[in-house]
Amino acid sequence: MKHLFIVNPMCGKGISYERCAEGINQTMAEMGIDNYEIHVTEGPRDGYEYAKKEVDKGEHIRVYACGGDGTLYEVVNACACKPNAEVAAFPLGSGNDFIRIFGDKKDLRNVADHVNGTVMDFDIIKCGDEYAINQCSMGLDAEVCAKQAHFKKLPFLSGEMAYTASLLYCFIGKMKSRFTITVDDEEPFTQDVLFCVGANSRWYGGGYKAAPKALTYDGLLDFVIVEKRGMRVKLLPLISKYKRGEHLDWDITTFKRGKKINIKSDKPAAVNVDGECKYVTESTFEIIEKGIKFVVPVCSDFIERVKNDNV
Repeated sequence: MKHLFIVNPMCGKGISYERCAEGINQTMAEMGIDNYEIHVTEGPRDGYEYAKKEVDKGEHIRVYACGGDGTLYEVVNACACKPNAEVAAFPLGSGNDFIRIFGDKKDLRNVADHVNGTVMDFDIIKCGDEYAINQCSMGLDAEVCAKQAHFKKLPFLSGEMAYTASLLYCFIGKMKSRFTITVDDEEPFTQDVLFCVGANSRWYGGGYKAAPKALTYDGLLDFVIVEKRGMRVKLLPLISKYKRGEHLDWDITTFKRGKKINIKSDKPAAVNVDGECKYVTESTFEIIEKGIKFVVPVCSDFIERVKNDNV
C-alpha cells in the first residue's frame, strides 16, 4: 500500500510544514515503510488534483489530509467512492471539525497512530458534483461560512472565533431565507428559515454542534431546519445554546432523519459543502452509504464507543 501525505503549508497557526514533514519521515523510517510520498500543496485544488491522479492509478493507497477541513474536503473528493483508496485526517488546522468525533485534535497528531489506524466504512454526502464528509447547509450558517474565510485572515482569530465573528456580522445583515424544502418523498413545505443543515457528523464552524445526534455510519443524514421567527434581538442569546447543540428541542427547530433533502430558493443563496461555499437557487444533499473508507487512529476510543452504542 502506498501512503500519500497531502500537506497544506498554509494551515495551522504555529505548526510548520517542516515540523510535520520531519515527523512523517521519522515515523515512516522507524516503521520500515518506504512506499510513501509527501506532497506539499501550492494552492486551491492542488491537493485534490494530485491525490486524484494517484488514486486513479488503481493501486491500494492511503491519503492523509494534513491540514484543516479544507484539505480534508479536497482529499475526500479525490477518494470518494474509490474502493482502492483510504482517507486519514492529520489535524493541523484551526477548526478540524470532522475529526472531533475521534477526540481532541491535539491528541491526534501522532503519525504512527494514523498509519496503524483501523479502517471503517463511513457515509458521505453528495451535493451536485461535490462530496462532503461532514455537513452541507444553506441559509444563515452558509452565509456565515462564506464570510468566515475573511475573518480567519485577521490576527488572533482562530476557526471558532472567526466563525463567531462572522456569525455576529451576518446577524446584523442577512437573517433569513425563504426556502421550499423536500425531505425524501415527503410533501414539500415553504417557510422563512435561519438555516437548513444536512449532516453526516456533528460539528462545524470551529466547534459549533449543529447536528448533535448525527452518526457517520448509519446510512442517514440528520436534517436540522431552524425557522426564522421573531426579532433578531431575541435570537442572539440562542447562539451559545446552538453552539452546545441544545437547539433540537426549540419550537422553531424541525429535526428529521432521511436520505435526501432538496432546497429551493427564490433568489441566490449560499450553499456550504464542508466549508466550500457558492451561491445557488437549488441544491440537493443526498447520502452515499459507505461511500468512503476512513482511518480511525489507534489513539481514539471511537470504535469502542461505536461497539457500545455510546458515540
